[in-house]
Amino acid sequence: MIKHLLSAADLDAATATQVLDTAEEMAGLAAREVKKLPTLRGRTVVNLFYEDSTRTRISFEAAAKRLSADVINFSAKGSSVSKGESLKDTALTLQAMGADAVVIRHPASGAPHRLANWVEGSVVNAGDGTHEHPTQALLDAYTMRSRLKRVAGLNVTIVGDVLHSRVARSNVLLLHTLGAKVTLVAPPTLLPVGVEAWPAETSYDLDAVVPQADVVMMLRVQRERMDQAYFPSEREYARRYGFDLPRMRRLPEHAIVMHPGPMNRGMEIAPEVADSARSTIVEQVANGVSVRMAVLYLLLGGKS
Repeated sequence: MIKHLLSAADLDAATATQVLDTAEEMAGLAAREVKKLPTLRGRTVVNLFYEDSTRTRISFEAAAKRLSADVINFSAKGSSVSKGESLKDTALTLQAMGADAVVIRHPASGAPHRLANWVEGSVVNAGDGTHEHPTQALLDAYTMRSRLKRVAGLNVTIVGDVLHSRVARSNVLLLHTLGAKVTLVAPPTLLPVGVEAWPAETSYDLDAVVPQADVVMMLRVQRERMDQAYFPSEREYARRYGFDLPRMRRLPEHAIVMHPGPMNRGMEIAPEVADSARSTIVEQVANGVSVRMAVLYLLLGGKS
């Protein structure tokens, strides 16, 4: 197993499959009365979050605690960071405390890679800027495999704000590694420069690709990262790129609808779709704990 998980590109097919297989074993814990393993007893996992987060931070905390690790939650708000402390100085502080793993979310793309140079423990990227979010891609692949029994050969359509989405980039890399075909659908203004070099096809027409999709993954429109107009109006965006009931009815019978959350209901996804039987949104949250347990176990406890 690799020492750090900084990018979905760090994972080859064998390692990614090992994580998914391990997560499947971890998921069995949920059915037990005592949902704990002693695997990481005596290890310290630090959640270092420079951005607000609910799902990811709680998911990593639950994963570490179920493996019996000691967990330190560090929030930039109310810490020395607000007084101007640099990431390197924070890293050296964590190193002095004996952190075995640091889970970092940071608004600057590349911050986890820098951190990995400054600490001796493992670093897990929990989202850096608009760059990557590898454990989200892993839990998405795990959800696809759970529902559709495979990842290789699936047609996965990722729709929406690709430009600002770290989830999209990590999913494209991981799904390509696992043998899926990915199509990115977005307005031209919400596709990043150089997207033609990604291992994915692109389209501006959602209705044209829906009938062939095994998986439709909707992305949140990240208005907090938008400093200019990327589309005429929310109503126009919802009409052309929102996933509503008529579009869902055009999916193949077995197809599923995903969303990494949080959702803008009524904009990128209709409430009736989000709450339908085809939706895996709640499953993704539950699967996130199992996948992150697998990642921490393989990085720390599963070392041979």
